[in-house]
Amino acid sequence: MTNRKVRVRFAPSPTGPLHIGGVRTALYNYLFARKHGGTFILRIEDTDQNRFVTGAEQYIMNSLKWSGINVDEGIEEGGEYGPYRQSDRKHLYRKYADELVVKGFAYYAFDTPDQLESLRKRLEEEKASNTAYSPSTRAGMKNSLSLSDAETKELLSSGTPYVIRFKMPENDEVIANDLIRGEVRVNTATLDDKVLFKSDGMPTYHLANVVDDYLMNISHVIRGEEWLPSMPLHVLLYRSFGWEEVMPQFAHLPLLLKPDGKGKLSKRDGDRLGFPVFPLQWTDPSTGEVSSGYKESGYIPQAFINILVFLGWNPGTEQEIFTMQELIDAFSIEHVHKAGAKFDFEKAKWFNHQYLIKLSDAELAQLFLPVLQEKGVQAEMIRVEKVCSMMKERVNFVNEIWDQASFFFVAPDVYDAEVIKKRWKPEVPSILNEIVLIFNELDDFTSAAIHESLHNFLESKQYNFGQVMNCLRLAMVGTSKGPDLPVIMEYLGKKEVIFRIEKAVKLIL
Repeated sequence: MTNRKVRVRFAPSPTGPLHIGGVRTALYNYLFARKHGGTFILRIEDTDQNRFVTGAEQYIMNSLKWSGINVDEGIEEGGEYGPYRQSDRKHLYRKYADELVVKGFAYYAFDTPDQLESLRKRLEEEKASNTAYSPSTRAGMKNSLSLSDAETKELLSSGTPYVIRFKMPENDEVIANDLIRGEVRVNTATLDDKVLFKSDGMPTYHLANVVDDYLMNISHVIRGEEWLPSMPLHVLLYRSFGWEEVMPQFAHLPLLLKPDGKGKLSKRDGDRLGFPVFPLQWTDPSTGEVSSGYKESGYIPQAFINILVFLGWNPGTEQEIFTMQELIDAFSIEHVHKAGAKFDFEKAKWFNHQYLIKLSDAELAQLFLPVLQEKGVQAEMIRVEKVCSMMKERVNFVNEIWDQASFFFVAPDVYDAEVIKKRWKPEVPSILNEIVLIFNELDDFTSAAIHESLHNFLESKQYNFGQVMNCLRLAMVGTSKGPDLPVIMEYLGKKEVIFRIEKAVKLIL
């Protein structure tokens, strides 16, 4: 760390829903900023207008809010370094591209798409080590380095489409330090003359990224491993502009891998294995396809954050459950791994369970209410809280409470065939009718009183305790699952219990 004030940015492109790998990048930036008393910036990098997807920008902002990652400067928050959307900054970039041309670090290229395709094919046929537009090929192409000044001026004045390319040094070694990976050395012979400014008047990611980081006084660039190959070019751009003294420190995060560790985690993997790869549900505006999200799948935001932070970082202790403040206090770039991190969906469910059981009954009931409303069920909050209290240890997700405890709110219409076959003998209906008579006489309908009366009745009649209790549970629940039966009955109340017994006696043959 230097004495420079920490300013970091998360800079996604609005080309679709935000992947959980992107949320992890935002989280690491956020934790780093908070740890060092710095500023966390959200900058939308929409220079590629062809890939822009309607709704993606708002989705990114909503995802960060739900995750508890609070933005200090951004489109909604404002700030002295705005605007924070690159398309709103397009007037800034041209002068920097021109500056590089004037200094001799960039040049105009007038090649047509057909000419570029011909170059690529020729180099592939020649089995060249570098098949891109580069120092070894630029002399044979149509650009201001191969043309005379007069020819270049004529093409510019006649409105011939062009791009501005970076003039990559020949056979030079770029040495840069990565906070996670250490020293990185790259020879420019392996690099190409990247386009910095496009013919549509928009900068490419490389130019806009570097210019914006400079103008926004970014101190650290913490981003995904996929941007590691871009680091040499970005370092050279800082040198070309004369900004080396304020060049940010770089840190490239490890990839998020499939559960088997073979390749980068994708939406297809989530679809195939049955887990989300997006923080919130996403509806594709062009196809209408709906992709599941962690929020809608029942994940608690704090659990989601706890899942992500361990995908590439370790605190160096045995602690696994962290509050956001504890993560801020514990986080350090030095403990971020170089190797890719395998996504473990079973561990993700475990994290959610740990957070779910920490919620108060009232908090859990508030999360469960929308599920009840969706099912058309109305219930008093105090009763909902009781159900949540009974079920929280048994479930990983809020929506599983309905799957396992719907009988608390709706009488069963279908009864488990296996339990019927095993337990529902011809004498059961008459036994249950006797129990109805006992319950009718029972003034204290508490779980303790219910348990005592049932125990005394079954013992006095020498009925099979397990058989009768299982049939009673079947009448109450529809299956053999659920908490202690007298507890269920106390919750339902005498009238509902008798109704369910009589209903089962009529329906089960």
